[in-house]
Amino acid sequence: MAKPMEITDATFEQEVLSSELPVLVDFWAVWCGPCKMVAPVVEQIADEYEGKLKVGKIDVDNHKQAAMNYGIRSIPTLLLFKGGEVVQQVVGALSKHQLEEKIKEYL
Repeated sequence: MAKPMEITDATFEQEVLSSELPVLVDFWAVWCGPCKMVAPVVEQIADEYEGKLKVGKIDVDNHKQAAMNYGIRSIPTLLLFKGGEVVQQVVGALSKHQLEEKIKEYL
């Protein structure tokens, strides 16, 4: 089963901006209740879309630069990158079906 990769400020450019595949990035923190609610959905997406979509998580408490660069003010925030650009943004917890609807057109 594929798991979301851990993204850091140091790996963000390589893993996200330079990726050949679209990348779904979950901006989260350990203390965030809604982040825990959306985590299983993000894990299911990582597994089911393996090979079509990269999925990563970045802890905003430990890696503040990427969150600042993209104006993340609320978590969870999910950003979908394609070709190094943000093409979709979702703030808050949502169902797997809702998330799939947001990302399918970019795959």
